[in-house]
Amino acid sequence: MAQIGGGRRHMRAAVVIGLACILASALVSADRRLMQHEQEAGAPTKHRKESALERLIKFLWQPKVTAYVHVWPDMSFGWRIILGSIIGFFGAAFGSVGGVGGGGIFVPMLTLIIGFDAKSSTAISKCMIVGAAGSTVYYNLRLRHPTLPLPIIDYDLALLFQPMLMLGISIGVAFNVVFADWMVTVLLIVIFMITSTKAFLRGVETWKKESKTKKTVKAAKENGSEEMESGARMKTDSKAFGDKAVSVLDNIYWKELTILIVLWVVFLAFQIAKNYTRTCSPLYWVFNLLQFPAAIGVSLYEAVSLYKGRRTIASKGGEPTNWKIQKLVLHCFVGMIAGVVGGLLGLGGGFILGPLFLELGIPPQVASATATFAMSFSSSMSVVEYYLLKRFPVPYALYFFAVATVAALAGQHVARKVINFLGRVSLIIFILASTIFVSAISLGGVGLSHMVHKIETHTYMGFENLCSY
Repeated sequence: MAQIGGGRRHMRAAVVIGLACILASALVSADRRLMQHEQEAGAPTKHRKESALERLIKFLWQPKVTAYVHVWPDMSFGWRIILGSIIGFFGAAFGSVGGVGGGGIFVPMLTLIIGFDAKSSTAISKCMIVGAAGSTVYYNLRLRHPTLPLPIIDYDLALLFQPMLMLGISIGVAFNVVFADWMVTVLLIVIFMITSTKAFLRGVETWKKESKTKKTVKAAKENGSEEMESGARMKTDSKAFGDKAVSVLDNIYWKELTILIVLWVVFLAFQIAKNYTRTCSPLYWVFNLLQFPAAIGVSLYEAVSLYKGRRTIASKGGEPTNWKIQKLVLHCFVGMIAGVVGGLLGLGGGFILGPLFLELGIPPQVASATATFAMSFSSSMSVVEYYLLKRFPVPYALYFFAVATVAALAGQHVARKVINFLGRVSLIIFILASTIFVSAISLGGVGLSHMVHKIETHTYMGFENLCSY
């Protein structure tokens, strides 16, 4: 009864907020139409002081005004390409290991060094993420779970989050067109600081556990207790990073992969169909809305299976999980938010999924591999959307796609060797946290500098009109 009462209270609150928004929209619309009719009727204009609401509307929404201009530099070999390639290489290498893609490093590089505008940089960043994620997934498909007889990619976890991630990406790409740069910057700094802090604290916790286990192994050696040493070594196996490679065909859960591929094809069909309709036409919105039942249906199928116990997140080991409805709904919502942020900022969504998987108790290797697996689908979909919107030059995109692909393979190989040598899986978490933090500083710094420039030049800083694209 308490849950029902709480649900009703939340429902009433949502209805009240919705009605308030509708009322405010109606008042604003009526006020604007009244001023427009007065001007058309030739009514004498009175110099009156604008209200705070009118000033806010004028600042945020001027449908015939835009501040966005494409800036696509010519592709020529020089120091910009060389420096950008080096930064992109290391960004893709570290991003692939942490499972975050590296978009937080790609976007500032493309903006500050190569010379693209912010929104074109976001689109090309997605192309680089696809290259890095694709090669990393291919590398991980041959690896096993560090301690269990399972693939290193958790397909049930992907099936829960991936559909909502793709839905969020589609929404985020539209928001990228509509939202002003300063709005994106504020959102980015807040989210990245929170996720990097949580990931760093998780890394410190894991590091302490590893140190404790290493001391146990050392004590076992000194005492000559083979049984104790064997048990401790199982917890800190220095070759635990999916060391045993197997056949790709034997390491794939074909049913789950087929569902995800079919969903990807459905989303692709909607995007292509949208390209043959007029923007903001009724058919355009129909194709957009059809993505919701497709994504929600797949995630709902996995969520119900987890709730009823027909499926489990096996990568956590033997730990029983009591899946509550509220928890499953929250996870799906977070997956969609990760997609929205990814599509909005040109990131892969791993900046949110990676720390979230760690909070769920997923081993770092599996969290990184599964987040990258999810990003490969969602990022490729956003690349298609950006291409249909003509948001990036293809030659540049293909070049940096190749750079990121090679870098991700190299990063995975080197990281695997280093982690096996040191016996510190927590390094993956620290790489994740540091990549997110560096991305927050670089992207936030670029965004703030652009914001200051627009304020000084009195440039329009409100919403853009989606229907004009």
